[in-house]
Amino acid sequence: MKTRTKGGAGAVRAVRTGGGLSFRVDVRAFVVTVLLAAVAAGAGIVLIGSGDYAMTPGEVVSTLFGHGTFQQQFIVTDLRLPRVLVGLLVGAALGVGGAVFQTISRNPLGSPDVLGFGQGATVGALTVIVLFQGGATAVAGGAVAGGLLTGAAVYLLAWKRGVHGYRLVLVGIGTAAMLTAASQYLITKADLVDATRAVVWMTGSLDGRDWAQVWPLLAVCGLLIPPVLGHGRALRMMEMGDDAAYALGVRVERTRLVLMGCAVLLVAVATAAAGPIAFVSLSAPQLARRLTRSPGPNLAPAAFMGAALLLVADWIAMDAFGDRQLPVGVVTGVVGGCYLLWLLVTERRAGRI
Repeated sequence: MKTRTKGGAGAVRAVRTGGGLSFRVDVRAFVVTVLLAAVAAGAGIVLIGSGDYAMTPGEVVSTLFGHGTFQQQFIVTDLRLPRVLVGLLVGAALGVGGAVFQTISRNPLGSPDVLGFGQGATVGALTVIVLFQGGATAVAGGAVAGGLLTGAAVYLLAWKRGVHGYRLVLVGIGTAAMLTAASQYLITKADLVDATRAVVWMTGSLDGRDWAQVWPLLAVCGLLIPPVLGHGRALRMMEMGDDAAYALGVRVERTRLVLMGCAVLLVAVATAAAGPIAFVSLSAPQLARRLTRSPGPNLAPAAFMGAALLLVADWIAMDAFGDRQLPVGVVTGVVGGCYLLWLLVTERRAGRI
């Protein structure tokens, strides 16, 4: 195997194998991705060890490898590990979905939070809760259906000889406003029990998550994230504009439709599993890009950044306020809101908005 390095701090290394295959590796992006994966894994171990029955990281790791006591095995495997896995998968799905939409719209504000897909999933879930008094499975199905219908509506409304960035963002913002109003209307029509249940779901939480949420999430992420990663080069070309992407051989509209469909479904399923957790899909891709200092969508770093952000936020929600545990959506909302304000100020000073 031969390697050749180009550039300086953000060097790109060309790797050539003995079989004649060659590929490029951005060294800094690779190192950042590995470190983010380590942070996500470490946060998961700490989170598993937190709670009324505290465990050290060593005990958690030993139990995960089957060497703990019966009590430790029950607490880790049946109670805490599913919650952490749901957090990892939801964070990764939101990170990838946010990276796709920010790249397609060529706008750092073009995330599912802003474009209305989370609000669409919320309306779908509230419709099932308020109008049909559905159970957990029906609510999850309503959230997925609402997210997919919103994605289709935004795409069609933004279409005019193609879907372009600012039109997509503007249509998404208007759709999000209407869906937010629809959510509030549904809550006013609900009785006290359903309204309370709806508000709890809308906050976004990992409490009570079990293996029933893990397997569907794992299946969807396993099916959709690899094809999205495989379109990373096409996404990078599309950042330069549709004409440049066409000239470089990218089938722009087909690629955009496929990637938007995958991203909408990822966000909808993540919302169905944990509720509308705010700002992870907005901040994770931007933070990942600032760390890698690499152009392009940075899909893998965004996935691990989303997972790490969500687990760290969940740990803060559990342990930072004493006996009062907060839903993780409250923490991500506060942190993400501060990040959004900072991003708006930065973009305005740069003259981009």
